[in-house]
Amino acid sequence: QVQVVESGGGLVQPGGSLRLSCAASGGIATINVMGWYRQAPGNARELVADIRIGGSAYYANSVRGRFTISGDNAKRTVNLQMNNLKPEDTAAYYCNVLGMTEQGRGFNSWGLGTQVTVSS
Repeated sequence: QVQVVESGGGLVQPGGSLRLSCAASGGIATINVMGWYRQAPGNARELVADIRIGGSAYYANSVRGRFTISGDNAKRTVNLQMNNLKPEDTAAYYCNVLGMTEQGRGFNSWGLGTQVTVSS
């Protein structure tokens, strides 16, 4: 079974920075996509950023230019560097991993989330 664990959330003032980390483990043969989603109370879950094999990355318009996603496929990790944080960034952030297990099965796994609160 694939496990996904996030870390790095916390309370930060507007304009501050945080770095989120995600680690996947458990019988993984290949990771195709690692991404970050977020969900604030009353809002739908939205894709923040993802990174794919080959290094291509996607960013939501709301975070483009402020956030940077990076990954290490060999280590099965992905990071999200968040700069110039705004109150609108306040949400629970979830790591999502898509790939193939050592058993030859595709998987789509989620972490339990880490809270980011941007407030003065």
